[in-house]
Amino acid sequence: MIRFFDIFFSLIGLIVFSPLLTIIFIMCLFDTGLPLFRQERIGQDEKLFMLVKFRTMHKNTISIASHLSDASNITFFGQFLRKTKLDELPQLWNVLKGEMSLVGPRPGLPNQFELINARRYHNIFVARPGITGLAQIDDIDMSTPELLAKTDARMLANLTLISYLKYIIITVLGRGSGDAIKR
Repeated sequence: MIRFFDIFFSLIGLIVFSPLLTIIFIMCLFDTGLPLFRQERIGQDEKLFMLVKFRTMHKNTISIASHLSDASNITFFGQFLRKTKLDELPQLWNVLKGEMSLVGPRPGLPNQFELINARRYHNIFVARPGITGLAQIDDIDMSTPELLAKTDARMLANLTLISYLKYIIITVLGRGSGDAIKR
């Protein structure tokens, strides 16, 4: 049932937000020269996939977890995109393709070994990763891998259609700040 809503909402979102996606794409083109950012992430059953976002960091920034990156790597427009979570909109494509869900654990990087091990222990990889979820709205990021994995496990154990819709609404209304950046 949730997969049906993932397909429905991501398709509607891509159609409805296509003018906004186009405007952001053009603005990112002027901001960084490379509007889209693709990064290998770990998905369901530990399969790798390419996550797509709008680029918020300078194009020569090394590919590391956000909480390990320095704030100076984020462009001025990128700060706006991150604050409004608009940088996440291209992930609707990942959802439509079935690599992600709208709600689930945020997909980690293949080099986040502590997080991978914690997620294996808590059996998190049985689920599709998501754009939002309990950890995101509670401001728990990847800098605390064990807490993140426990929170993801609690969310997955209690995930219903009602909580799925609740996480989406809470996120759209602006709760949660995403992964921390070093200041």
